[in-house]
Amino acid sequence: MIGPTDKAVHAWSLDGTLGHPRVPGPDGSGSVTRAAGALDLLDLPAELSRRGYAGVQLAHFQLPTRDASYLEELRSSLESSGIVLDAFLVDDGDLTHPADADLHERWISERLDDALALGADHARVGAGRSAPTPELLASSARRLSRLADAHTGIRLVVENWREMMPDADAVLALLEQAEDVRLLIDLGNWTMPDKHEQLARIAEYAVTCHAKAHRHEDGRLDDVDYARSLRMLQDAGFTGALAMVNESSRPDGSDEWDGLEQEHEVVRRVFG
Repeated sequence: MIGPTDKAVHAWSLDGTLGHPRVPGPDGSGSVTRAAGALDLLDLPAELSRRGYAGVQLAHFQLPTRDASYLEELRSSLESSGIVLDAFLVDDGDLTHPADADLHERWISERLDDALALGADHARVGAGRSAPTPELLASSARRLSRLADAHTGIRLVVENWREMMPDADAVLALLEQAEDVRLLIDLGNWTMPDKHEQLARIAEYAVTCHAKAHRHEDGRLDDVDYARSLRMLQDAGFTGALAMVNESSRPDGSDEWDGLEQEHEVVRRVFG
């Protein structure tokens, strides 16, 4: 496990560096793609270590294959570089799909098997792609609880993300019903006027974080808003990882590392 003073990153922040990798979704559509000349995922842990990172969060679509031998090799690369896999992020699947929720649950379960094979501390699953209703929140909670029960070697988390989790009320209602499910709090997903107050209501349940910052139109980091969000977490007694999220303004991702360093300066200012 790593904490807020350990330098960590959500690998989505390095999407250009990694060649914009993508894989098929639950319905099988799409293909495995990755730009030529990109940093190989197996080499990412060593590069992170060289730059002073202690932890990373990886998304399912960044894996070029789910073969057991590859997962073992990636886990070995992480361990030999001293990089903690704080979370494996299942970025697709819809547990509230009106027709194929069972199919999506099975697909997600297979990705949670990958998270276990990689030795991740947490695995994040989306709560659903529908607007929250009492019935859908209950259904999502049942499926999440079932997934958590089937993968006891990992801590299952949901995120304040997408249609099912638009505000604190929805997050709290889901967490109340879902057994053995905790929260990955994202500091940048919500943009409502009272977002800091909304985030403060759910912060105590967070065990890990997407420390996402916003930028002004001219590309400058909004460090005031970022620091306020981080202090809110600090006030809530947060002790998990702060996986920084920085969206590059260049297609080739050539400014990704620099943007992360700008965020890390603010993280250090708040958490030390």
